[in-house]
Amino acid sequence: MSIMCNDKKTGAGPNARARLFGLVVSCTLGLGLSGWVAAQQNAPAPTVAPAAASDIAAPALFDAIAERARKLAKRDYAPIETNIPAALANMDYDQYRSIRFRPEAAIWHKESLFELQLFHPGFLYREPIVLHMANDTPESYVQFKQEFFNYDGPAAPLAGVAPDNIGFAGFRIHYPLNSNDYKDEFVVFQGASYFRMVGPGLAYGLSARGLAIDTAEPKGEEFPVFREFWLIKPGPNDTHLVIYALLDSPSITGAYRFEIMPGAPTEMAVEARLFARKDIQKVGIAPLTSMYMWGENHTRFVDDFRPEVHDSDGLLMAASNGEWIWRPISNHRQLRVSSLMDENPRGFGLLQRDRDFDHYMDMEARYEKRPSMWVMPEGDWGKGRAELVEIPSDSETNDNVVAYWVPAKSMKAGSSATYKYRLRSFDDYLPENVGAKVIRTRIGWGANPGQANPPPLSKRKFVIDFRGGELDNLSTDSPLVAELQKSSGTISELSVRQLPDGRTWRASFKLEPEGNNVADMRLYLKLRDQRLSEVWSYVWYPDAI
Repeated sequence: MSIMCNDKKTGAGPNARARLFGLVVSCTLGLGLSGWVAAQQNAPAPTVAPAAASDIAAPALFDAIAERARKLAKRDYAPIETNIPAALANMDYDQYRSIRFRPEAAIWHKESLFELQLFHPGFLYREPIVLHMANDTPESYVQFKQEFFNYDGPAAPLAGVAPDNIGFAGFRIHYPLNSNDYKDEFVVFQGASYFRMVGPGLAYGLSARGLAIDTAEPKGEEFPVFREFWLIKPGPNDTHLVIYALLDSPSITGAYRFEIMPGAPTEMAVEARLFARKDIQKVGIAPLTSMYMWGENHTRFVDDFRPEVHDSDGLLMAASNGEWIWRPISNHRQLRVSSLMDENPRGFGLLQRDRDFDHYMDMEARYEKRPSMWVMPEGDWGKGRAELVEIPSDSETNDNVVAYWVPAKSMKAGSSATYKYRLRSFDDYLPENVGAKVIRTRIGWGANPGQANPPPLSKRKFVIDFRGGELDNLSTDSPLVAELQKSSGTISELSVRQLPDGRTWRASFKLEPEGNNVADMRLYLKLRDQRLSEVWSYVWYPDAI
């Protein structure tokens, strides 16, 4: 379902989410502009644009890109033919990984705190993107050159194969994130509208996207692509970087502004101006894509030495009514789509809360270092829903989790919309979420040990552990209770108790489902009339065992 590469060991590599739905996805990065290849042939190499003052805002440029997107939406979608040689198109993953950009050839090398390195076309990335040096003239494209790359090991026979007008597959941004002595890679744009970012001490994991179209719909998902980028050269000491992009697909076009702010946490301010070519059934705003194989709430046996394997373990939402809602992720037997309804949400995101290496035991993947991503809407987003898509998967190389905001008002052909939001890459908790948090969810058979006439396997016991906030100040005999709501089924043995560590409180109960009916449940902790925790939200499907 995705052409985004995702090597779970290194943070970059091939991903086959497309195969999860059995879809064949074609991601074309051309604008149908016959002039861009010719312009690129005469373009300067990425020795950077001439020295100039930073143009952080560049509103005129963004307006021009938006106007171009608006006009483009009035025309039929026109993918371009690519000129990638067969040897590059058919290279394998080992060959692709062995083509390395030479750091000394980076854009803005030694001229700014930021540097850009470029990705070679080939393997899954067969359609070029266009890179403009926006501080220079409109014709100042970044031209592909063989000498930008080292072709090592299995890639050695590919040296000299690519023509000079082939373009690039994407780029990555470097900045002295963890120390002043080294410029770390912390943002990547590569494949369709995918991008990643991390903060200090974290490793690549989940991805963000520019837009999601018809995700998990029967007719198949459409993948918009960023076809052109405009790079705004930063000043020598600038700590923010601005990049513009043009998005295109059969159903929609868009102009994007990204203001990238590295730090602890790393943040990105995004503005998307969208123009619909066609009526669109479902638009996903600020989509996030991740991977979940198994974890603490998994109910099936896994023949693997690792207790947990996931890039994210839950969806968090800050609702407009003040609630914080936590929905653990699962790897179901079937495709599952669930929603959290709201109007003008304060935020949502996919989180990796579990930061204990002993819970993963993977020395290569280091899942405990994978980032969380938080979406903070700006302005009026109106009514809609945060949608969570969980796709069955049998491989950690597949991204099988997607989350995004779906506006209640769909986009019709000829309509337009603007969305502004901030993305934050962080570790496990948000400082503004001050209440007690869910730290784990466990599920098992609802029978008691040694029970003479045990119930059927369909009867389940749920154990939810909370920690933090005001719970840290409670004594063992505090009259803490759990408030539980459910859409179906029978609840029994609901209880709350403090664990021996003196910090964690456990809510547990048993659920007897009503036949094959799904049980949508909400639970939170309260002391007398005061709510002390976020809401644990879980959808139980009887076929999960």
